Amino acid sequence: MRPFDLKASLGEVYGCFPAAAVRPVIGITGNFEGTTCCLGQGYYEQVVRAGGVPLVIPPCADKEVLMNTLAHIDGLILSGGGDINPLYAGEEPVPQLHGINRQRDLPELMLARLACNRQLPVLGICRGIQTLAVAMGGTVWQDIDHPENGFLPAEGRRIKHSQEADRAEPTHTVSVAEGSILFDIYADTPSAQPHIPGAKTLYVNSFHHQAVREPGDKFRVTATAADGVVEAMESTEFKPILGVQWHPECMGDEGLPIFQWLVRQARAYRQVQQVHDRVLTLDSHCDTPMFFHQGIHFDQRDERILVDLHKMTEGRQDATIMVAYLPQPKSGEPFSANVAFPVQSPTAYADLMFDKIEEMAANSRDYLSIARTPAELYDNKRRGRKSIMLGIENALALNGQLQNVAHFAQRGVVYITLCHNGDNDVCDSARGSATHGGVSRFGEQVIREMNRLGVMADLSHASEKSFYDALDISQTPIVCSHSSCRALCDHPRNLTDEQMRRLAAKGGVAQITLYAGFLRQQGEATILDAMSHLEHAIEVMGIDHVGLGTDFDGDGGVRGLADASELTNFTRQLLARRYSESDIQKIWGGNFLRVMAQVQGSRE
Repeated sequence: MRPFDLKASLGEVYGCFPAAAVRPVIGITGNFEGTTCCLGQGYYEQVVRAGGVPLVIPPCADKEVLMNTLAHIDGLILSGGGDINPLYAGEEPVPQLHGINRQRDLPELMLARLACNRQLPVLGICRGIQTLAVAMGGTVWQDIDHPENGFLPAEGRRIKHSQEADRAEPTHTVSVAEGSILFDIYADTPSAQPHIPGAKTLYVNSFHHQAVREPGDKFRVTATAADGVVEAMESTEFKPILGVQWHPECMGDEGLPIFQWLVRQARAYRQVQQVHDRVLTLDSHCDTPMFFHQGIHFDQRDERILVDLHKMTEGRQDATIMVAYLPQPKSGEPFSANVAFPVQSPTAYADLMFDKIEEMAANSRDYLSIARTPAELYDNKRRGRKSIMLGIENALALNGQLQNVAHFAQRGVVYITLCHNGDNDVCDSARGSATHGGVSRFGEQVIREMNRLGVMADLSHASEKSFYDALDISQTPIVCSHSSCRALCDHPRNLTDEQMRRLAAKGGVAQITLYAGFLRQQGEATILDAMSHLEHAIEVMGIDHVGLGTDFDGDGGVRGLADASELTNFTRQLLARRYSESDIQKIWGGNFLRVMAQVQGSRE
């Protein structure tokens, strides 16, 4: 092809289009100088080399622009540039602070926070790593060349961070912690003699005078320079977020692996989003109504609760079953002693919770609906709406009156958890004292009435004897809306392998829960523990009998799945474990809805 041959160039484009692979779009924040938004050549060239499509993001703080930008990219690079205004970190400027870039600060801090909330893959470079830190609660050294301003390097190890060398030339080394993202990226790269035992040493360039001081609790430091300056950090929440202090966009082949990592993560992110476009995602148990007395704002991103409309949107969650939770009073204690709202009876309390859920849904009617059946859930998803279903946690809500089963069925309740932490008049609890020796005679009537009216019996919280009694009594499959595996965590609330086998044999489902004490007995529980419980349940019961019941706002939530905004991480883990989309739909609510449809279809 001759130079400047436009027709030939277009012919190549048109010729490859039908077979061209869709590449992930990587947004890159543009620098701002004078009146010009600009971008260093290395950023977009490395993205292209890594297999991505670069898109420059101008510094604009308009919220609609930011939200729409995030909706159309698969990964984000926070590029280098001028200083961050220290007022955003709650600090006064020091005399050695260089020029701040007011056009970039607010847009990029907002963009970083919103991207982290959406689990978007992020790479922060130089100023970008500092932006991540400030956006998520960390701090920045305003000038690392002046120890009197706070930074105290290791004795005798002071190095220069702003070299006059060509930007492509490495000029100092950094030690990378083993087990980090960065360590894995360069696992096959020869290392210099490490100055920290067990760490990989990389040759890097660097030209900066600001650096991360404290990464905050959302990040951990994974690389340092010889004088202790933070050179890299990554998410502590199993999110694909990495920040580096040097400039890999200037380092050609040596810097390319970092961009290849970002593009891989962006490709995985796009795959997750596409799966969520097609499957319906249902969380079978959340306790958000417990916070109604605090005046929560479900239509806002309310930090007091783990499930709200914004977090459901960020986590691509289609539906949740909100329960009216009724604490079991101790013997001789009035029910009203443990609830926030003055009520006459447990039944009235449950009704009040449902009234408030319906009021909340009405206030967000453009985005949210109450659903009663699987068909309504799927219809809401097609219309782009979130769904809430109603459940009861503790049959104490029946107040000893069998006719209240019909009352709550009429209200649209899809399941009733037969007990909570204490025996009631329906059955014995896993945390009770074997009052009835399993399901009571009244409890047997309740289960049969629930069968007749198409309400699922939920045996989470029940004792083993109550569980087996309910399996024998019920003419329809039962569910455990939020229970995990006792073989992995020996807790009476968890299901034994034999319970799970019997549950599956009767067509029921067990929904793995995220309450830390049910996932592991020692140490911090994380998303990896939840996945271990899920895969154990699949091994015991089969893929058709499992799901997820987070127990969000009821003390559920672990690192990596801390609230509804992080639920795409669950899908990401499933895809990484090579589950098919069909199996993912089963896990993400399909199994639970199959049982719901069967139970509702058997009602008289």
